Amino acid sequence: MVFSTPVFFFYFLVITLAVYYVVPRKLRNPVLLLSSLFFYYWGERIYVLIMFASTAIDYTHGLLVERCKAKGNDRGARMAVASSVIFNLALLCYFKYWDFIAGSLQAIGLNFMPVLGVHLPIGISFYTFQTMSYTIDVYRGDARAQRSILNFGTFVTLFPQLIAGPIIKYKDLGDQINERTCSADKFASGVQILMVGLAKKLLIANNVGSLWDAYKAMAPGDLTVAGAWLGVVAATFQIYFDFSGYSDMAVGLGRILGFEFLPNFNYPYISRTITEFWRRWHISLSTWFRQYLYIPLGGNRCSKPRWMFNLLVVWATTGIWHGASWNYMIWGLYFFVLLMLEKFFLLDKLHKAPAVVGHIYTLFFVMISWAIFFLEDFSQLGAFLKVMFGLGGVPLADGAFGYYLTSYLPILVVAGVASTPLGVTVYRRLPEKAAQALTAVLVLAGLVVCTAYLVASTYNPFLYSQF
Repeated sequence: MVFSTPVFFFYFLVITLAVYYVVPRKLRNPVLLLSSLFFYYWGERIYVLIMFASTAIDYTHGLLVERCKAKGNDRGARMAVASSVIFNLALLCYFKYWDFIAGSLQAIGLNFMPVLGVHLPIGISFYTFQTMSYTIDVYRGDARAQRSILNFGTFVTLFPQLIAGPIIKYKDLGDQINERTCSADKFASGVQILMVGLAKKLLIANNVGSLWDAYKAMAPGDLTVAGAWLGVVAATFQIYFDFSGYSDMAVGLGRILGFEFLPNFNYPYISRTITEFWRRWHISLSTWFRQYLYIPLGGNRCSKPRWMFNLLVVWATTGIWHGASWNYMIWGLYFFVLLMLEKFFLLDKLHKAPAVVGHIYTLFFVMISWAIFFLEDFSQLGAFLKVMFGLGGVPLADGAFGYYLTSYLPILVVAGVASTPLGVTVYRRLPEKAAQALTAVLVLAGLVVCTAYLVASTYNPFLYSQF
């Protein structure tokens, strides 16, 4: 089940909240567990069994780690952590990477792995990372093992962030799973954040996404330099407003239910460097890789060659985490190269340069990255990049570019402004009563307009379903 559908908003969410707030507090976690399992079952049917297996394995391993630590058996605790990590990685690798690896091997003449046509369960990359972090946190002493399997199951399956993140570590949510506060103010602010996320997804991401789809579907001979860049601008806005919209909806839904999730985006397109961009983009993933991969590898407390190797591993893994295709690996390594260039000599120059220089530099390379990210076919990617840089004698513009620019300019301007903190800055300067009145009007208007889109729109892609 996807958030941006009438079934979710008008049936599932309404029924879940009604039951959740009617039952006694001690029954709220069981209600959340059952509703979350149904939420996942709606879209994945039998693959809900993976949730049961993941919950059972990591629940028992967390208890085993804590018991071994209490007895001073550090070796046993480390073996339990390793067992949990191996199980989660095996689960992820089978469903997400088996066919990719098999197809790649067969392409070079090695046929010992058959292509099985394995279905990719929605959200598996998110919830396997979350459950992996649990046993590691217990081993490190950052969290206590959860004694209640119902409460642990609630953490694993919690529907607001189950299929598209943000990736929530147990140490950040464990106490809230056991006990949390629900209030009218928290509920109201949750509704506001939810509506912001829904508007991002339906009103901006979906609209600019149709422009990117139009250019992505064009044959190389039909593209122009200006058209290719217009398409990439649309892709740049689509992925940000789609993913940050889902993250906002998750944060809002969590707050409605009494949880506090950390924000996943912080206006990444205002960054002045690629380093800053990755501090602002998909924050939960960057934090996860830093805490559970980069630092265990040695971080930067090692020789320079080893440090570079650590970063190479992190960015190759970041790339392939996003999808089972070589373009994602290239995308991750592309950022590794840019970050290395910044760390060795570009950062100081960018910090001393006028801010506009840093903004243009960052957006230029980020937009190129989205072309790499979205175009899985290497021949199409190569042809598209050639057109972007005017290679091969392609025309600068044509009538189609003029038509698309005229048609989509208003939504592109809205997207450009909405990707900066300008609106929030203006809002915060309003008198309190004016801000409250404006909030009520915008939430109501957003609900009406988004409802119309939910009912009438036939274009509603879920970009992160491949993750």
